[in-house]
Amino acid sequence: IFKFLGAISVDLGKDRIKPYLPTILTPLYRELNSNYAEQDPTLKNLSQEIIELLKKLVGLEAFSLAFSSVQKQANQKRAMRKKQRALQTVANPDIAARRKLKRHKNKAETRKRKIESLRPVHKAKRHRSLKDLAMVE
Repeated sequence: IFKFLGAISVDLGKDRIKPYLPTILTPLYRELNSNYAEQDPTLKNLSQEIIELLKKLVGLEAFSLAFSSVQKQANQKRAMRKKQRALQTVANPDIAARRKLKRHKNKAETRKRKIESLRPVHKAKRHRSLKDLAMVE
């Protein structure tokens, strides 16, 4: 998709691409600022190359205006999601408590996996439920 966006940008030219610049920059910005563990470095490099191409194509001033608007929009969305999460905690405490328990459980499992990888001889104790202990034929 990024290659397609770059090709369309070059094909449309300087004047015709300006109205679509924020739309094109949104996925590129998202890829550049993502911090996922399984992130593909080639995708990040490609998005950086397309951003440089757009800078040269439309000029630094027009690019900067569009990029800052995309940045501002992303920050507003992030803040809105954070605010909704905080409001949901107050409005639905039972859902928030379940989410918190799940997060703590995942954290404990991660810690156990890390211990096992660092010290293969030592086995971390795993919580067993009644289902695990039941004899099933």
